[in-house]
Amino acid sequence: MGTELSLLVWSVALTVGQMVVAAMGANMQVGLTKLAGNREDMPAITGWAGRAKRAHLNMLESLVLFAALVLVAHAAGKTNAMTVLGAQLFFWARLAYAVIYVAGIPWLRTLVWAVSLVGMILIFLQLVG
Repeated sequence: MGTELSLLVWSVALTVGQMVVAAMGANMQVGLTKLAGNREDMPAITGWAGRAKRAHLNMLESLVLFAALVLVAHAAGKTNAMTVLGAQLFFWARLAYAVIYVAGIPWLRTLVWAVSLVGMILIFLQLVG
């Protein structure tokens, strides 16, 4: 398995980890009974738990795009040093993003999000170039 595919697998693991953290935070705020129910009239999840949930949702959005790019690059035989760099930038920026978002550091969060976007753009450029 190439580096890009390995980083895709690790990105899935990161997404699962974010899901667990968000669920733990929600459980601490509203309790398991409310979470296991139909979630009608669910109170807002706030603070670090709310940020964890939003970071997880953002990762889900990004993961779809990253996965498509990595899988197409792999299938098309267009992987190279630039796609490896793009995948590395994406993964490490997304890991930093998760931590920074939960910690509540807004401008740094935006910066590392942009780094993850650059990673995807690098892969994209290898596919269309």
